[in-house]
Amino acid sequence: MMEPHTMEPGLEAREPLLEVRKLSVHFARGGGWFGRGGEPVKAVDDVSFSVAPGEILGLVGESGSGKSTLARAILRLTEPTAGSVRLAGTELLGLEAGAMRRIRKRMQVIFQDPYASLNPRMTAGENIAEGLRLLGADTRTARAAAITELLAQVGLPADAAGRYPHEFSGGQRQRIGIARALAVQPALIIADEPVSALDVSIQAQILNLLLDQQERRGLALLFIGHDLSVIRHFCDRLLVLYLGRIVEIGSTEAVFTNPQHPYTRALLDAAPATHPARRARADVPDRELGQAPAGGAGCAFRTRCPQVLPACHDAVPPLRSVAPGHSAACIRMELPVNPCIG
Repeated sequence: MMEPHTMEPGLEAREPLLEVRKLSVHFARGGGWFGRGGEPVKAVDDVSFSVAPGEILGLVGESGSGKSTLARAILRLTEPTAGSVRLAGTELLGLEAGAMRRIRKRMQVIFQDPYASLNPRMTAGENIAEGLRLLGADTRTARAAAITELLAQVGLPADAAGRYPHEFSGGQRQRIGIARALAVQPALIIADEPVSALDVSIQAQILNLLLDQQERRGLALLFIGHDLSVIRHFCDRLLVLYLGRIVEIGSTEAVFTNPQHPYTRALLDAAPATHPARRARADVPDRELGQAPAGGAGCAFRTRCPQVLPACHDAVPPLRSVAPGHSAACIRMELPVNPCIG
């Protein structure tokens, strides 16, 4: 069973470690010569948020909502179209390759597929040592000692260093991936659905391991996931993404107990629940994700929203404060009483 995470008092008052401002990633739409086929696909569109030192921020949304693209843009594995990404005050966008390589000591990533993320031609120890070596770690002897210590911290024996990825189970491979991420002592880890490819029986073990290392090291985590029960248990705050835009952000408990956006409510209602009152309440029509509705500049959720208003077709609603630290982007929030509530 996964251990519950308790937010450290005063966490929200700290200076941000990660600051994302008006970040956008637009791709050319297929069709026509050289892929020119009209307006670009806005995979991430005008996204702003921050992560405090030691905080776990959850990022949720359906497949195609832009979660992984956002993560890759922060890491500059995908180049943003516009915006700003700052890590501990340093602007990352525009950094040359050498400077970006040095700053990667402070931010690492744990991928969804632990096998694909490891070099199959390298042993576990070599996979972990690669980051140490490329990022300017110490001598070979020091690296060997560090690898042994890291393997112990993630629950693997020292002799695992000499074995290849195919010799491990999925959960063990993810432990190696976590050890590799921790090797350079980062301040921020982006975990992109780190347990979704694992057996249910192993998921809690990996999550507990992540939580233990996060608390020991004071790490900040941007945790991308789709299992809302895990998110509620694991994260301090929650960011809800729909077609590349933030539709709600707030403390995890506030978002779960008092969702303000109809899309957030639909996600919560569609999640498995044991209580009869929470079953089969999702009343949002199915629609393929991946692109906003054609025509106009209105709310991207308007074609699925069961509470759509004429004004929803006219403008993209901005994030508005609901309560301290809790904001949502819905036209109905401008009304005297928000009919999305209740």
